[in-house]
Amino acid sequence: MTVVLAGVGADSTNLGALAPLYDDGRFEYVPIPEKTRETAETETLGSWNLRAGDGVAADLTTRITPQPVHDGSETVAGDALESWPLHRDPNFAALTYGEHRTSGYVSRLRALEPGDVVGFYAGLRRPDGDRAHRYLIGYFTVDEVTVVGPETPPAERESILASHPENAHAKRARDGDLYLEKPVVIVDGREPGGLFARDPIRLSDYYVKPGNERAQYYLRDGIDAEWNVEAGGENMMYKPAYRCALSGSTFRELVGVPSARTAAERDRWNPDRRRQP
Repeated sequence: MTVVLAGVGADSTNLGALAPLYDDGRFEYVPIPEKTRETAETETLGSWNLRAGDGVAADLTTRITPQPVHDGSETVAGDALESWPLHRDPNFAALTYGEHRTSGYVSRLRALEPGDVVGFYAGLRRPDGDRAHRYLIGYFTVDEVTVVGPETPPAERESILASHPENAHAKRARDGDLYLEKPVVIVDGREPGGLFARDPIRLSDYYVKPGNERAQYYLRDGIDAEWNVEAGGENMMYKPAYRCALSGSTFRELVGVPSARTAAERDRWNPDRRRQP
């Protein structure tokens, strides 16, 4: 009975921009740029079509500094920018997600069981310049969780990676060796699940907390209580991994099934939603 919320998607640190949220409730999901060209991923910044707007992901920025390319000092722009591969994680089409971040991510994801849920949130900004926020953009039901690491016997490691051809971490593994040689949790999903078509759920508020001098992003009041958030803290500045003590069925009742969310389910969590006629 667990839901883990994971922060994903392109943002100002890796793309130099946030994906847009439009006034009619539609939005873009843009994966982060891959840190290396050594990947089997065929989707690039120049091929990733925006769902609701015109153009491709490369149109959202003018340059990136992937890591680690010459210790992060190399700037990629122009034609090289358009051909730069994406780290398509999560892959909503294949319902697969991989993670190697150790700041609560690996430990919380590896504890998931079949029937649990992994939800995904990203930073989105309205084109007119309103304050950006963190939004839940989709989720999938957990089918199986696999952990693979440098200590995994080579033959077993290669077998696991080969059995997850659509996972971004498997795509950038080379000859059975994991990128950066970090343990990776691979979450295989099943229906119900997917990317929301519109009306992502705002998870953050932005304000100056008593005793602080500067405003920061915090988990919205009400989300922590109604979603029974047990781990991850309230500060959302650095995309923490949240663990919620909810069953998958309860979570789906709260937010709706991605392919068939009702107007009431979309409206419930979005006090700032501005829909065009």
